Parts: sequence; structure tokens; C-alpha cells
Amino acid sequence: MSTTVQPALRVRHLSHAFGPRDVLADVSLEVPAGHTLALVGPSGSGKSTLLNLCAGLLTVRGGRIENGFARPVMLFQQPSLLPWKTVLDNIALGLKAAGVSGHERIARSRVIGHAVGLDDLALAQFPTQLSGGMQSRAALARALVLEPDLLLLDEPFSALDIGLRDQMHRLLLAEQARRSLTVLMITHDLMEAVALADSVLLLSGRPARICWRLDLALPAVQRSDDWVHRQTALVLAQGAVREAFELPPLQGASSSTPDGGLSAGVTVLAHAHVASERCEVLL
Repeated sequence: MSTTVQPALRVRHLSHAFGPRDVLADVSLEVPAGHTLALVGPSGSGKSTLLNLCAGLLTVRGGRIENGFARPVMLFQQPSLLPWKTVLDNIALGLKAAGVSGHERIARSRVIGHAVGLDDLALAQFPTQLSGGMQSRAALARALVLEPDLLLLDEPFSALDIGLRDQMHRLLLAEQARRSLTVLMITHDLMEAVALADSVLLLSGRPARICWRLDLALPAVQRSDDWVHRQTALVLAQGAVREAFELPPLQGASSSTPDGGLSAGVTVLAHAHVASERCEVLL
């Protein structure tokens, strides 16, 4: 009996530079099918560069990337909707490029538009007639209508207020519950990473390396707001995290005792490499 091999995204000893400036140094990670991995780090730490390399938008110069997924889709920080097309036509754009017939792509786009909270009136409007939150919903619908097996998120919810961001998180979690969807996301928002991710990697340094890891056993759909807040507070108490974000060290506070299912994470040694059979970084 044959065994189905699950796809994965594997990054091996990846380094990258822009001219004389080294941006990434010996970065290794693995994202297995159905897993959500969040890359966090301060602005300018190389998060977007790493994501763009994984998306194939930049040429790999050092190391290698193995993408076993058949339908990767990237969701950018800005909605980037075409202003001369209706919202419905914007959602259907990828299906049109894939050669899907007009009737089918409009029907599928309408269904996914409704699923993310866009009614027929919103779908018939042009992007400039919608709020920023509604435009973000349309961008998410445009990505999800392609039925991706790997979703690459470049901080697409960072400009939203806390209520809209929570709604977008719930939409994403609902899509993951509906079918197997692997997510690699970058964010500087630690609370967002704790709310959505199965694993969190901290990217820091010049050039950037993975210097800290957090694995969250509690499924994202079971995390309450209180749990997320307490876990985020514990994350912010870690020395590696505070150093990366240039926060002052805590005085007289315990930061290493998990409580109530919380995890303090682990420091990744500079010379550590990734185990080929697991997503975790060897310590």
C-alpha cells in the first residue's frame, strides 16, 4: 500500500544580500502541510525578504528553498485592487488568469465574497468606494478563491483596527477549519502571531538569523482572548524577544515558568541547523 507524502515548504541555509549589505544569514525552517508558522521581528529584520524568496519573487543566491505545494498564493500588505474593476471582478482576476470560464469564475467569486462578509452591493462597487477593511476582505477573497494549499501572508492585516483585524483572523481560521491550508505569515505584531500560529520564529540581527522559537500546543481555534494576552505577555518577557525589539530588560520578573498551558519558547543557538524530518530547529 502506497503512503501519501505530505507537501512541505523547506528553507535550507538561506542567505541573501542586497549589494554589499547582508540581510539574511543561514536561515533554515520547515513548514509542513496544515501548519501555520509566523515569522516575527522588528522592522527591517528581513522578514519580507524571506517571504519574497519563498514566494519566488526574489532569486535565491545562497542556500535553497524547496516548495512542495502545488498552489501557493501570496497576500500582500496592501490590498492592491485594480481601481477600474468591480470588487467582484477583482476577486475573479486570478481565476480569469487561470483560464476559468466567465460564468464559473463569477459564481465562485461571489460565493467566496459572501463568505468573507461582502454582500452583493459591495461586490458591485469599485474598490475606492469601499472602506479599508472591506478592501482587505476583497483581497483575502481574491486569494482564497484560488483554493491555495499554501498561503503566504505579508502583514495584510497590519493597517486594520483591532476589531477588523480580529474579524480577518476569524475568517482565516474558518478557512483553515474548512480544509487543509498551510500558512507562512510575517508580522511584527506578537499578539497576532500568538493568536494564529502553531509555531513562531523570531528573526533578528544584522544579518538576520532565527534566534528564538515558540511552539504552541493549544489549537488556534481554542485560544481565548485572555489566553492570547497572557501568552503574549510571557513572550514579551523573554530576553531574546526584548533584545530583538530593543526593549529594556525586565527587573526582578520571572519569565521562564509557563502557566496554564502557556509556553515561554526556546532560544535557538546561532550554530543550530534544522532537522530534515521535522519543522523544529535543533537546539
